[in-house]
Formats: sequence, structure tokens, C-alpha cells
Amino acid sequence: MTRSDGIGVAGIAVTAAGVLANLLAYVVPVLGARTLTAADLSALATLLAMTAIAGVASTGLQIAVAVHRAKFGPSSTTRSAVLTVAVTTGAMLVALPVAVLVLRLPVPATVLAGVSTVGVVAAGRWLGEMQGDQRFLPLAAGLAILAGGRYGGVVAGLALGAGLTDALLIGAVTAIMVLPLLHVLARRPGVVPVGSPVAARAVLTAGWATLAMLVVSYADLLLARRFLPVDTSGAYAVGTVLTKGALWAPQVVTILALPRLAQGNARTLRLALTLVGACGVMLTTAAAAGGGLAFRLAGGTDYANLGRYAPVFAATGALYGVVFVLVNAQVAAGARWPSGPLWIVTAMFVVAAWLVLPHTLAGIAFGALAAAAAALTSTAVLVGLRLRGAVTDRQPERGTVSVE
Repeated sequence: MTRSDGIGVAGIAVTAAGVLANLLAYVVPVLGARTLTAADLSALATLLAMTAIAGVASTGLQIAVAVHRAKFGPSSTTRSAVLTVAVTTGAMLVALPVAVLVLRLPVPATVLAGVSTVGVVAAGRWLGEMQGDQRFLPLAAGLAILAGGRYGGVVAGLALGAGLTDALLIGAVTAIMVLPLLHVLARRPGVVPVGSPVAARAVLTAGWATLAMLVVSYADLLLARRFLPVDTSGAYAVGTVLTKGALWAPQVVTILALPRLAQGNARTLRLALTLVGACGVMLTTAAAAGGGLAFRLAGGTDYANLGRYAPVFAATGALYGVVFVLVNAQVAAGARWPSGPLWIVTAMFVVAAWLVLPHTLAGIAFGALAAAAAALTSTAVLVGLRLRGAVTDRQPERGTVSVE
């Protein structure tokens, strides 16, 4: 972040860009429900879910580039970006034909969704450069531009009455067209790359951690779909709106903190945990005080009677918000398996839901809360051990004199 960028202004700008991205992502299925046939709407929802999973590669690339630049300064990111895009494209070339056959998806729409995803993954390079350089105002602009390219074209197509394929065609075009704009935003004339290039392993680690965070935070929704009656699973889906709200509301803190976490700034970690934790407490308290209203806003009057469960859903999201700060701190510190605890907790949650938990809304919801608490505890222990080891390594051996 440049000295002229106030941290408060930067935080507001990044938050606004995140709100825009989430709003556009929400508008796509809402418009689709009003303009597409049921079959095309189902295909659109499925493709959005698939591209969200593939888009994890973009976040992994962004985090890896940001951490590397924060640690080592300007360095070449071309090789890591090309490799990430190539691997993602190769994976989609294998997965998408299978999805077409198994999920009965239309071929043209599936191909166009894949093209759009390639653009999103490539964008992670320039977003990471701006984040690592702490240029948060250009980063906010880049996030907004990418959201416009990723979703804006599809929204425009649906609003104009285009069908599924035509809307995704417009979206694919806009997703690719915004890439030169991101390149211009990230470019710093006169700055010559001097550091070593970003390692492929760093991108893989960050991407794997991002995927683990996505899976563990969505596991309860999938388990509810599997074990609960249709009506109850629908009500559970409304509850997870509160979970995601408590989870994503403070994520701007993690974005702003990541470069300094990469530089080993323990004070930044404490401050980030305090801010995210305080936000979670406030949102959970608000959910407890106005649970009926929270469910009414999330899903309508039919769900207001579930208000007593609102603090459970909000607390789950709040705990995962803190977990995500700790996992990003582990990634920034170069930990080998920062996502390990999350995969273990996910597996334990699935087994518990299958064998132990009551197959009721409350049973799955409290199981998800317990899983979030377990993820927080295990991740916090790993971070604590790493920090203790770092302090020990900095202390001089007995009988020596430390000169600074």
C-alpha cells in the first residue's frame, strides 16, 4: 500500500468491491429464474457452482503472488501465472466433458463457462501483484473490474433477454476483455523485477488451502441436502445465508493484512484476529437479538419461526472467519500443510453426520458449529506452535551475546 493510501479509505474501497462482486453473483441466478426455462436455470446454477470451484485456482495464484511480493519485492509472475492457467485449463478439458455427460449440461454453455473461468484464473496474477505491493486502492478497482467481467456480461445478457448460451457468450467475452485493464492497473513503470519467480508449490499450497476453506464452510449445506427432507434442507439453506454473511463480512481485514503477515508482522496477526473476532461477536449477538428478523430478511416470512437458530448459524460463520485469518497467516508464513486441519475436520464432520448427529435442522446446525470450533482450535494450535518456534529461533544460544 502506498503511503498516500489511507488504510481506512482502502478498507472501504476493497469492501465496496467485494459487495459489488457478491451482488453481481447474486443477481445472475435471480435474473436467470425470471428469464430462463427451468432446464436452462438448472444448467446455469450447476455451471456457476463448477466455475466457483475452478476459480479457487485464481485465489490461490493471487495469494501466492501477494505473499511472494510482500516478502521479496517485485519479481516475475509470468511463469507461475501461465502454469496455473495451463493446469486449470487441462483439468477442465478432462472434467467438463464428464460433467456434460453425467450432469446433462449443454455443450456450448459448458465450453463458454470454461472460457470465462480461464479469464478469472489469469486475473489472479495481477490482483496478487497489487495486493502484495499493498496498493489497495488499485486492487479494489481491479476486484470491481473483474466482477464486472465475470458476472456483468452474463447479467447484461440475461437482462436483454438472451438465452443461456448467448448470455454466457457475452460473459466469456467480458471476462477476457478485462484482463488488459488489470494488467494496466498492476503495472508500475520503472519497477524492474529483481526477486526470484513465484514457486509453483506456493501456488498449489495456497490454492489447496483456499479449496479446503471452501469445502469445510459448505460441508453442512451439502450434508443438509443429503440427510434432511427437501423442505427442511431448503430452510437450512436460508440459515446458511447468515453463516456466509458472518464469514465474509470481515474478509477485507484478511486482504489488507496478508502482505504484512507475509513479512512476519505478529502485531498485524493479533490486530486482524481481534477485528475479525469482534465482528463475529457483534453479528452473532445481533442474530441472537433479532433471529426472526434475520431469517425473514434472508428467506422471507415463511422462515421467521426459525429465528432461534439464527445465532447458531451466525456463530459458525464467525468462527470460520477467524479460522480463515489463521490459515492465511500459515500460508503467508510458508507452512507446508496449512489446510491439513480443515480437511481432517471436514472428514470427521461427514462421518459424524452419517453415524452420530440427528438428521434434523438443529442436529446438522450444531454439528457445523462444533466442526467450526474444532477447525479453529486445531488451526490455532498450529499457529501457536509456529510462533513459539519462531521466537525460540530468534533467541541467542546460552553463553552467546546477541548484537543488534
